Amino acid sequence: MNFIVTGASRGIGFQTVLKLAESEGNRVIAIARDREKLNQLLLESSRKQPNSEVIPIVFDLQQTDLFDSVLIPQIKEYFTYADVLINNAGLLVNSAFDQLSLLEMMQMLTVNFIAPAYLTKLIIPLMAKDGHVVNISSMGGFQGSQKFKGLSIYSSSKAALASLSECLAEEYRDSSISFNCLALGATDTEMMRAAFPGYNASAKPDEMAKFIVEFAINGNKYFNGKIIPVSTSTP
Repeated sequence: MNFIVTGASRGIGFQTVLKLAESEGNRVIAIARDREKLNQLLLESSRKQPNSEVIPIVFDLQQTDLFDSVLIPQIKEYFTYADVLINNAGLLVNSAFDQLSLLEMMQMLTVNFIAPAYLTKLIIPLMAKDGHVVNISSMGGFQGSQKFKGLSIYSSSKAALASLSECLAEEYRDSSISFNCLALGATDTEMMRAAFPGYNASAKPDEMAKFIVEFAINGNKYFNGKIIPVSTSTP
């Protein structure tokens, strides 16, 4: 199967690529802006599975104006089709609403919503029959869940991504492509530790990655247009 994973240089994205690479026959395009960390990912995946095929693409998802001319041509160099797109990349700035700059707001909205929305639009023509788009959201963007100070724009952008999943499932209901959203609970990632120093999240990135991989491969057999909370806590 052919997979595309964004935000692949660390945390859940890094572990998701490693998990996908364990199975021979899987080909994974790993997108992130950190070349060094992508090289580490490539090295580790080859150690786990010598026959793994991980294809690193260094690209900053904030550069949405370069998707058509730079990112998509690079993807097409390796894939004539994609079975699964996992929109995992995220950006979190923990700050009081009245202290957020316009730039910080725009960066979060771009990485968390505009970039995955536009990438999905461009990848849909490449999606294989029974293709699956998996959007990685957050419990912070899940309606009715507990909300936290400092996460107003982050949570709102993730809520938008969740809503997009529902909308696209309806818009493409006559196609064979499925669109689903996983609203993840707090996970012990570098991004989480940077945003909340001292907070200990019980879920580990490799655990979340295992769930994401299984859902990405099989979830579209049972779900379409669904927002699924992945958390041991109640809203």
